[in-house]
Amino acid sequence: MSVAILSWSMLIAQLMLATAMIITVIRMFRGPRAQDRVLALDVLYITAMLLPITFGIRSGVIIYFEAALIIGLLGFVATVALAKFLMRGEVIE
Repeated sequence: MSVAILSWSMLIAQLMLATAMIITVIRMFRGPRAQDRVLALDVLYITAMLLPITFGIRSGVIIYFEAALIIGLLGFVATVALAKFLMRGEVIE
C-alpha cells in the first residue's frame, strides 16, 4: 500500500512541477519588467531542477540527481550574470 501511495504522490508532484514550469514560462514572456523575467527564470530553473529529482526518487537512478546538480549550478551562474547585466549593462569587466 505504501509503494502505491509513494508512486501516486511522485506522479502528482511531477504533474504539479510541469504545471509550474508552464506558468513560469508564460510569466517569463509576459513579464512587464526585466526583473520579473529574471525572477521567472530563477523559478524556472528551480522547478527544472526539482523535476529530475522526482524522476530519480521514482526510478531510483542516480544520474537524475547529478543532472539536477548541474541544472542548479548553471541556473545560479545564469542568474548572477543576468543580474550583473541588468545592474551594469555588461557581464564581463
